[in-house]
Amino acid sequence: MRAVVLRRPGPPGSAVLDYCEVAAAAPAEGELQLEVAACAVCRTDLQIVEGDLTARRLPIIPGHQAVGRVVAIGAGVEGWALGDRAGVAWLASTCEACRYCKNGRGNLCESAQFTGWDRDGGFAGRVTVRADFALRVPDGFDDLAAAPLLCGGVIGYRSLKVSGIEPGGRLGLYGFGASAGQAIQVAVYRGCRVFVCTRSEAEQRRAISLGAEWAGGYDSLPPERLDAAITFAPAGDVVVAALRALAPGGTVAINAIHLDRVPEFSYDLLWRERAVRSVANFTRADAQEYLDLAARIPIRTTVEVAALGEAGDVLRRLREGAISGAAVLVP
Repeated sequence: MRAVVLRRPGPPGSAVLDYCEVAAAAPAEGELQLEVAACAVCRTDLQIVEGDLTARRLPIIPGHQAVGRVVAIGAGVEGWALGDRAGVAWLASTCEACRYCKNGRGNLCESAQFTGWDRDGGFAGRVTVRADFALRVPDGFDDLAAAPLLCGGVIGYRSLKVSGIEPGGRLGLYGFGASAGQAIQVAVYRGCRVFVCTRSEAEQRRAISLGAEWAGGYDSLPPERLDAAITFAPAGDVVVAALRALAPGGTVAINAIHLDRVPEFSYDLLWRERAVRSVANFTRADAQEYLDLAARIPIRTTVEVAALGEAGDVLRRLREGAISGAAVLVP
């Protein structure tokens, strides 16, 4: 099969990312092999390629938002058939035995493995996935629309949970890329009032079109205090900006696997039981709940389609903030 292979991570211009012919792995016991129809590109892919996240295995095929059809089934798999459509997401496996796994918090499992980081991902013609971690993709979405739901959408959904926002509450979204563009649709569906901060005037306009009451820059305060906020930009100063807008008792949920240094700030911003929480991955239950909810709303995604061999250019444009919505690679 053709695949995009990361051989050496590094800063822009120094990473070795090859588009080449490789052998497709056969499904092991308990696994499915999918023929990939589409794989969305995530900022985490960029952070792995550029070395912001330390490589766990090299060489590796990135990509963790893949949609495809089952073309081979490993021994011991039940409930899946050839031709079924399935999704592959960031969480690839957990130990199933630790206290986190046993109480439904597999996202915190210290033995968890991740697609495109620990095991080969979806920037390829085919991908294998543990059958019990493969996701059922609702029929209401075609492959291009479904792929961006599998990480940005699911992690945005978990961020809403972590933030504690209630229907009718005032929610701030800081940064407005593919993940926030889905989270706002869930929040509006649930009756939340949404305020968006992003430096891009085009994204500010997009936020208003999706139901935000107000949109401005990071240096602007929303017109009302927020009950909760979610930061999507991987910058510590954005966390501080969200805290400045937060009402007492509110929570800032940080939607980022990697964040640069949080600058020093006055304790007054945290005082009166304000909270800052990180959002770590998501559970299988989160993922399936979100896919089912996305079909009911229904969530609409904006995608830019590119050929698999253009992955390097797509990642560069993602770094430069030149992608509107979500980029999706098609083998």
